[in-house]
Amino acid sequence: MRARLAGLLAAIPRLPAEFAKVAEVTARDVNAGRPGIVLIILAVLVVIGLAAEWLVRHFVGGRVRDSSRPSLATFAAEFAALLAFSLASFGSFVAFDWPPLLRKVVLTLLAATVAYRLVRTFAGLALALAGDDAEGGGPDSQKAVADRFWRRRTSVIAGILLFGWAIVSIVRALGMSPDAVRLVAYLLGIGLLAAGFEIVWHRPEQAASTLKRVLLSLFLLVLWLAWMAGMSGLLWLGIFALVLPGFVRGAGQLAQALAGTARPVGISGVVIDVLIDRGARALVIAAAVAWMAYLWRSDASILAGSEFGDRLIGGALNAVIIFLIADLVWQLSKGLINYRLSAEALATGSDEQIARAARLRTLLPIFRNVLSVFIVVVSALTILSGLGVQIGPLIAGAGIFGVAIGFGSQTLVKDVLSGVFFMLDDAFRVGEYIQSGSYKGTVESFSLRSVRLRHHRGPIYTVPFGALGAIENMSRDWVIDKMVVRVTYDSDVDLARKLIRTIGQELAADPEFAADTIEPLKMQGIDNFGDFAIELKMKLKTKPNTQFKMKRQALMMIRKAFAENGIKIAVPTVQVEGGGDRAAAAQQAINDLKPAVGAADLPHSI
Repeated sequence: MRARLAGLLAAIPRLPAEFAKVAEVTARDVNAGRPGIVLIILAVLVVIGLAAEWLVRHFVGGRVRDSSRPSLATFAAEFAALLAFSLASFGSFVAFDWPPLLRKVVLTLLAATVAYRLVRTFAGLALALAGDDAEGGGPDSQKAVADRFWRRRTSVIAGILLFGWAIVSIVRALGMSPDAVRLVAYLLGIGLLAAGFEIVWHRPEQAASTLKRVLLSLFLLVLWLAWMAGMSGLLWLGIFALVLPGFVRGAGQLAQALAGTARPVGISGVVIDVLIDRGARALVIAAAVAWMAYLWRSDASILAGSEFGDRLIGGALNAVIIFLIADLVWQLSKGLINYRLSAEALATGSDEQIARAARLRTLLPIFRNVLSVFIVVVSALTILSGLGVQIGPLIAGAGIFGVAIGFGSQTLVKDVLSGVFFMLDDAFRVGEYIQSGSYKGTVESFSLRSVRLRHHRGPIYTVPFGALGAIENMSRDWVIDKMVVRVTYDSDVDLARKLIRTIGQELAADPEFAADTIEPLKMQGIDNFGDFAIELKMKLKTKPNTQFKMKRQALMMIRKAFAENGIKIAVPTVQVEGGGDRAAAAQQAINDLKPAVGAADLPHSI
């Protein structure tokens, strides 16, 4: 690094002489005494290419401009037009014999022109296609403003990068020294650095804090300094860390948008969606990894040519492949499980089908969690094995560690095993109302260790499976609700039975309760002769969790019918007697006896 920086500093005073040398070679061997010949040839080739491009566009139906949702056909038409431009311009030039340096200069500039147009065109189409234009696509919408911003910045960065590369390649071919060429490249890189600063501080779609903008600016400066120091691996790692997440997300969205909505539904549609999305993301990641592998293998560093370096680079490539495969398997599994859960949530039909759907909604989330842990563990062990790590001791150590945890965490093991047996016994499912001891509520979700119950008043219980014990499931098959009505002893019991039977039939015929009624409300008879009332016992058989509303309605109707037919609802009463003439006569008798038996032997007045 010191030698590199010293060479750059030494090249600064030589720059005027180097440029003079380049100008001399250009005038003598490129232009051949005819100033501007390169620009003229380039302009003619561009005109020829544009003519061929126009013919192709006219043949395929014209270019779709300002389309809010470009399609795959739009991309194909643009690619065909740019391909025609490239073939016509390059073909027209190579059809003739040219001096070697002139050929080199013109072909380099023409390649930069074609690449610039390609990047600019497809970046604009991708920006128009990606995202959701929820604001209607107006010229002042947030998406339109963001699209214009990124189109211009993409054009600026692509222009600086591609034409800067062309200039560096040309001056190197014209005899400029390597240190001077590097210095020119770094000076042109200042333009890229300035464009990056401008994007960080003016991008419209994110309201980033000032601290974040400052840190991003310092990060870009560090990358430029790493480039100057010749640390290409660090440079590209920093670039990928900065832009790769956005490119990966954008590639997935772009692939989904290009695929359109004309895709099959059901399981095959889920599989195709995952393959399109994750496949596009995998291509971007694979391209980045391939480029990094090329840099590492070609860089004259301590890793190149060594056994450790080859193992590390090969292991890193294998790790990426394993990661992509694991990600694909996980996304496919998750997509299929989520699709099945959504389908079972809307399940209709017989009671058996509904019960089966509820069981699947209970078991599939647990299976999804177990599968995710399994994929992560297997992927991690495979990656370590590819890096040369002996995973046999790790597996053995994990087994010993697991046994130790099993002995030290018997409650945890009890909870997990209890949950497994609860699931095997189909004791409860998501959405059912259960009670165990003091815990009761609707089952909301599971984990490997506990169940979450939502109490009917709102609180949530998180109960370990080992603490449940016996389960009272109130949401299976049917429920019988028994009621007692107390009437006075002078009531007509036969009339009460008829009224209750009539009320049960009316409830069973009511559209609000008919679907939930299994057996209508009926009176079973006299249950007891109480101290103050005759107790009439009734029962109602309904579907689970529907008896409460029906019971309330039935009691209201019974009260009204009894009142209209002279049947009284009995209530406890207390009859109290005291005072009056009897108390006065008793007191008088006591007073008359006092002289005969003695006042000490008689009680005082009551």
